[in-house]
Amino acid sequence: MTSTLPTPAADWWRDAVFYQVYIRSFADGGDDGVGDLAGLRARLPELARLGVDALWINPFFPSPMADHGYDVADPRDVEPVFGDLAEFDRMLTEAHALGIRVTIDLVPNHTSDQRDWFRQALAAGPGSPERARYLFRDGRGPDGDEPPNNWPSIFGGPAWTRVPDGQWYLHLFAPEQPDLDFTHPEVLADLEETLRFWLDRGVDGFRIDVAHGMVKAPGLPDVDFDEETGLFDDHGPDDPRLDQDGVHDVHRLVRRVMDAYPGTMTVGEVWVSSEERLARYLRPDELHSAFNFRLLTADWTLEDLRAAVVDSLDAVAATPAPACWVLSNHDRPRHVTRYGGGELGTRRARAAALLQLALPGMAFVYNGDELGMPDVDLPDEALTDPVWTRSGHTERGRDACRIPVPWSGAEPPYGFTTGPTTWLPMPEGWAGLTAQAQDGDPGSVLSLYRAALRLRRGASGDLTWLPAPEGCLAFRRGSGLVLLLNLSGAAVPLPEGEVLLASADVSAGLPHDAAVWLQA
Repeated sequence: MTSTLPTPAADWWRDAVFYQVYIRSFADGGDDGVGDLAGLRARLPELARLGVDALWINPFFPSPMADHGYDVADPRDVEPVFGDLAEFDRMLTEAHALGIRVTIDLVPNHTSDQRDWFRQALAAGPGSPERARYLFRDGRGPDGDEPPNNWPSIFGGPAWTRVPDGQWYLHLFAPEQPDLDFTHPEVLADLEETLRFWLDRGVDGFRIDVAHGMVKAPGLPDVDFDEETGLFDDHGPDDPRLDQDGVHDVHRLVRRVMDAYPGTMTVGEVWVSSEERLARYLRPDELHSAFNFRLLTADWTLEDLRAAVVDSLDAVAATPAPACWVLSNHDRPRHVTRYGGGELGTRRARAAALLQLALPGMAFVYNGDELGMPDVDLPDEALTDPVWTRSGHTERGRDACRIPVPWSGAEPPYGFTTGPTTWLPMPEGWAGLTAQAQDGDPGSVLSLYRAALRLRRGASGDLTWLPAPEGCLAFRRGSGLVLLLNLSGAAVPLPEGEVLLASADVSAGLPHDAAVWLQA
């Protein structure tokens, strides 16, 4: 089945607002407490009303769920807990009918250890063609009982696991996620087959997981790192195992495929050490765009926020790509919590939303951002993230930012499911946070997002910094939209212009930790 929008635009993504659907936590179409494609399809009209241009859906492929879907057993099918291909096609068709494009996760770096390829590799033994698709190596030491190198896993512990015949395989993440060898032609051919499978069904693009990590350092040498922190190069941000020159050949292959499907796009998850390194991924024959996480990692200070904007725009200035703005996602603490939590965090998060959505380029809204969802402090026994177990119960992982979305009602599960429980527990006291409760409240976070997304469509042009009161930042877009963000600690007078939208009451000036949009 092929689903397409009536009038595809080649560069629709350049200023689009994407809504990230963490599928397990968005909406359950049944009673098992796990979000699925049917639940997503049922909520599409509400996303259209919110005003988003596109979806990014986290993995829904067949998986043993060792990493909640990022351990993919079959990249060209649907995990039964989420539905089936027919349900995906229905969702895609209905999204397109509402004018919402659909992008999906691509997880090329590794597979599940339950994928047929890896099972064949284990059965075939050392030196076999089947093992050549992965990174199997002999161990070090007299009996080969030491790992081939000292690489740590991103999830904690070593990045190598030994198999019964004595060899070791590499996994940058969990042992259930063996890394592929992207120098192998069958690996590249399989990636192309996966791209075409979903593009032929009508998807509009891909978010590429670990886009900087598919090609490893030649020879797999030992690295210098701090065993306690996991940081490399004297506690710097660089991971010398990744961001290798060969990865760009992989992205050129992906781009050649995408260019055969007009109106489609890619956005890469690229963690690199500098804006100059990021720009290499955005050359005309590679990624269409890449996440720049400076805004997500910035502290709530004038200096950090302004630097995040400046550096992000500078990073793409010499490339064909737009900037790409993120405040929260499924791997990082939600910005309500990062900014202090409670009333303070919510007030700052409202202002941050106006900052993000006023900036030129693409914006990604994580499901629940539009409700002002915070992280949730879960009890130890409820944690499911492999980071928790792999770290020896020293790092709590990412479950706190993955709590299911509250839709309606006064008690858990807040309309998320028709069943009694959810895959991660939802807290008491969220009745006022639900989409239903916020729907009719003009002062709610949901109403703020709806208004911002509606008004954003009229904003265009480059960013020009403006003079601002001390402790504030201000800029104008070419269309005349002006943003003023107050981080001064006291109220400041409003500049001249028509107030279009404000994150707080501006009748007595712009309060601290607030933002306003004006038409100059």
